[in-house]
Amino acid sequence: MRELGCLPLAERPIALGNVRKGLVPLVVLGIAMALAAFSVVPAAVAFFGAAVVVILCGALPLRAAYDHIEWPILVMLGALIPVSEALQTSGGTALVSSWLSSVASGLPPWAAVGLIMIAAMAATPFLNNAATVLVMAPIAAIFAKDLQMNPDAFLMAVAVGAGCDFLTPIGHQCNTLVMGPGGYRFGDYARLGAPLSALVIVVGVPLILLVWPV
Repeated sequence: MRELGCLPLAERPIALGNVRKGLVPLVVLGIAMALAAFSVVPAAVAFFGAAVVVILCGALPLRAAYDHIEWPILVMLGALIPVSEALQTSGGTALVSSWLSSVASGLPPWAAVGLIMIAAMAATPFLNNAATVLVMAPIAAIFAKDLQMNPDAFLMAVAVGAGCDFLTPIGHQCNTLVMGPGGYRFGDYARLGAPLSALVIVVGVPLILLVWPV
């Protein structure tokens, strides 16, 4: 202040964060994760309750909570839920799963799980990861039923495949956000994304079958 020739009108303390407000969300999140992990309450109830508790404790202002809601994602998911229902009721899910079953007939279980994971990876650049799960999960369940296998491994393959969009800049908002600042081109994603996707398949399929035997 002396170097700039300024005179402070009032002395104010400068706070760079509040320890209590920083710890409260972590504690609440940990409790919510534990409740969901041990099946005390459904995951949706646990995390919605955690959000309410954080707001009531004053750790997150209500206006900030509304500002951080991804409304386009919510609208898209809300619009795709009836699409997923329509695929099931119209027989589209059964048609796709029967086609996959005919392709996978005679294949070992690991190849069938890998096929579902690859299908989810192929769909997620065009549908978004959450929307891919909505569409692919019923197909995977019927596919497993047709093969007389445990559907848990196939549903987990859908979850992993839908979350691994490394091939394009349009499948996930994170890919899109770094495209401009990084100076990337569309084809740059596949250069690293293809080996990374192959690595996910090679490592993920055996681990899924280890935890969720078919």
